[in-house]
Amino acid sequence: MLELAILGFLYEAPLHGYELRKRITALTGHVRPVAESTLYPAIKRLEKAGLLARETQPGAVAAPRHTLTLTAEGRAELVRRLAEPEQVEITDENRWFTLLAFLRHLPEPARQAEVLRRRLRFLEEPVSFFYEGERPLSAEELDDPFRQGILTVARATSAAELKWLRATLRSLGSTEPGGAADTTGAKGASGSNRSTGATG
Repeated sequence: MLELAILGFLYEAPLHGYELRKRITALTGHVRPVAESTLYPAIKRLEKAGLLARETQPGAVAAPRHTLTLTAEGRAELVRRLAEPEQVEITDENRWFTLLAFLRHLPEPARQAEVLRRRLRFLEEPVSFFYEGERPLSAEELDDPFRQGILTVARATSAAELKWLRATLRSLGSTEPGGAADTTGAKGASGSNRSTGATG
């Protein structure tokens, strides 16, 4: 997720390390704060792999500043990662949002649509945080108001994302599998969705 964010932001413009950290923190920091001890080793790995280059510039006061720029290989690697995301980048909400933040850099609408269809298929699988045997339970079946809250919020979040996915696929000229189904999808029946971290 961190490497994808680095590639994505540098695809848009060369950045100093400090500015890059600020942008990544704004995108993911509410979930996973970005420490220098995590960011700079990742930058060095990408630099060693030939995916980005570092240019040293004189500092305004004393210390020199390093501007990071994507190489041609780095730009190609970002496009590859966007077109062929790992399954965890589709199923994990935080990784998915990072992927989504840069999906516009994937040049062909058909390839963008295929990534969205993978997320749509994932969300349409019925699932819940709570089960009775193998059967997922809905919010209406629980008498615990706190668990009801979890499922109610998850259902609303899922319904909103499903609606957006279907509308965006239509705007990209893609007809998703299943046609114009109810925007609550299978997740509405179970009261939860996989994107919030439920498994099953």
